[in-house]
Amino acid sequence: MTVTRTLLRTVAASAALAAATLTAAPALAADGTVGRRETVCAHDLYVRTAPGGAWTGTLYTGQTFLVERTQSGWVYGFAYGDINRHGWVQDGWFC
Repeated sequence: MTVTRTLLRTVAASAALAAATLTAAPALAADGTVGRRETVCAHDLYVRTAPGGAWTGTLYTGQTFLVERTQSGWVYGFAYGDINRHGWVQDGWFC
């Protein structure tokens, strides 16, 4: 009986740890950009469904973008302003 309770507690603790790990905020990249809210400096910056993919909206100078991950010159995250949705933008157009 005691072994069963100990085993159940161990399984429950492992499940809680796994859930916490999955919901944790993304780690910062070496350049410190992931997880930071960046301001757009370009006149207009197209938000896309994938790197080089279909256009879903445009960010303008002064609007912000929360970087969640990077990939080969592109960043994925949440576009605030007129768009208010997730998407991909070309990196390098932030202040």
